[in-house]
Amino acid sequence: MSDKEMQVQRKQELQQAGEPTKPERYFVPAVDIYESEAAVHLRAEMPGVDKDGVEINLENDNLTIRGAKATNGGEGERVLLQEFETGHYLRRFTIAETIDQERIEATMADGLLNLTLPKVEPAQPRKIEVKCAS
Repeated sequence: MSDKEMQVQRKQELQQAGEPTKPERYFVPAVDIYESEAAVHLRAEMPGVDKDGVEINLENDNLTIRGAKATNGGEGERVLLQEFETGHYLRRFTIAETIDQERIEATMADGLLNLTLPKVEPAQPRKIEVKCAS
């Protein structure tokens, strides 16, 4: 194996502009983006986040994905060793005009968010009837 194959990829912490008002840490989720003839597919990795912890907003062609991670450990437990970097997830994308924003769908399972962004169907040629004006 080469050195490149063996490199560890660490979580990338989000660098926010301005001063934070909450002491929470945000990480940039790793994503894969694929395109087919009919849609663009986005997969975001957000370990520890369940369906209820995901918030997806679309405003002014900006798609924002937030993932709130559940707390580690159970009730009445105290931490002896914590190696997982904890925090939430945040990622933003600009959506192209070729995406049908009304039909975007999302599913979440096992810490993997799948977004389907269908493409706008091209206008079909049609014959326009001429009517008589009276």
